[in-house]
Amino acid sequence: MNILQPNKLLLSKWTSANPVSKEKHFLVAKVVAPELEGGKVEWIDLEAVHSKSIRRIDWRELRDETQWRRGWV
Repeated sequence: MNILQPNKLLLSKWTSANPVSKEKHFLVAKVVAPELEGGKVEWIDLEAVHSKSIRRIDWRELRDETQWRRGWV
């Protein structure tokens, strides 16, 4: 399991183990701030390197090594 801290994810690089539409390299473009001040981060926006499309996911999904690998592999 990848050990992560949501406040240190911004601009980190990730590789999807299951590419969709040939998109497998992603960059964390935005860490979505909680609506309530002092709340916990729930979501991040991943930007595909090739197409620049944005995908919003729960940041905890990056912990699953069967789906995501740290860095661009």
